[in-house]
Amino acid sequence: MKFVLDAEQRLFGETLDKLLAGAGTPGAVRAWSAGEPEPGLALWRSLAGAGVFALAVPESAGGAGPLPVELVTAFHELGRHAAPGPLAETVAAAVLLDRLGGPGEDRDRGFTEFAAGWLPRIAGGAAVVSLALPPAVPYALDAGVADLVLVVDGDELREAAPGTPMTSLDPARRLCRPAPGAVLATGPEVRRAAAAAYGMGVLACAAQLVGVGRRLLEVTVEYAAARRQFGRPVGEFQAVKHHLADVLVGLEYARPLVHGAALSYGSPDFPRDASAGKAAASEAAYAAARIALQVHGAIGYTDEYDPSLWIRKARALHSAWGSPADHRARVIASLTTG
Repeated sequence: MKFVLDAEQRLFGETLDKLLAGAGTPGAVRAWSAGEPEPGLALWRSLAGAGVFALAVPESAGGAGPLPVELVTAFHELGRHAAPGPLAETVAAAVLLDRLGGPGEDRDRGFTEFAAGWLPRIAGGAAVVSLALPPAVPYALDAGVADLVLVVDGDELREAAPGTPMTSLDPARRLCRPAPGAVLATGPEVRRAAAAAYGMGVLACAAQLVGVGRRLLEVTVEYAAARRQFGRPVGEFQAVKHHLADVLVGLEYARPLVHGAALSYGSPDFPRDASAGKAAASEAAYAAARIALQVHGAIGYTDEYDPSLWIRKARALHSAWGSPADHRARVIASLTTG
């Protein structure tokens, strides 16, 4: 599949790239890891001003969406710059709130008002939301920073307390096992809305992974051209060239799968396509991280060295929103039952 962004979509991606490059994002990531979220929250508000979170919120609730292709474009850049925070979780929560609180005669009036209060805040960047969807997404990311924590428990949607933070492979990703609180909505429609939210989270995470992998490839190629051994740049050695070429092939294979999933959003094929994209993106980004570490050596894991931010994020996102094995199983199941 060949996928080409149009001029407006390319401009949107370039604008986000410049915004993130000029906002001191690596410093915000390190501050977030140290428990100082304000630089990251300032970045969050800037991203909202550029329209990132509005892409998942319908126009009727103050957003511009859903616009899945633009959302993939945005999350690719968020991955390239290792932006911190529950990004995928917030856009997934927007889908959940909209599906349960949108117009309809069978809607619970109280929850409709609840959703109507939160969706414009998400679109405008005034609300950071974390979401747990057990068993696929058992933890609430950065719940201690979130303004709202939601957890789906079977046919129940509950507001939750952050719970106790847990150790993560990526210090900028603080995982919490939420403590469920008041019931917000019940019934089979909760499961259906949770499935839609999961699909959006998978798509956003896959796009982040492609961005992470792309940035790791860029910095590794740059380093391989500068680092010398035996009087030659290490990038001239055939083994290094082959490894970097394999990474590029993996990313070039994953990217159209992720964009293809964006194009199928809202169709019966979307869950399958999102899983195919996530499985490919997870493996491609993980391979990029592994080769980046091999080429950089021990410096690649040094906290002060920026590539460590992407290496750790690639490993953490590899299994976030479902492991590659989980998503391959979903693809196989959809093919055998369809």
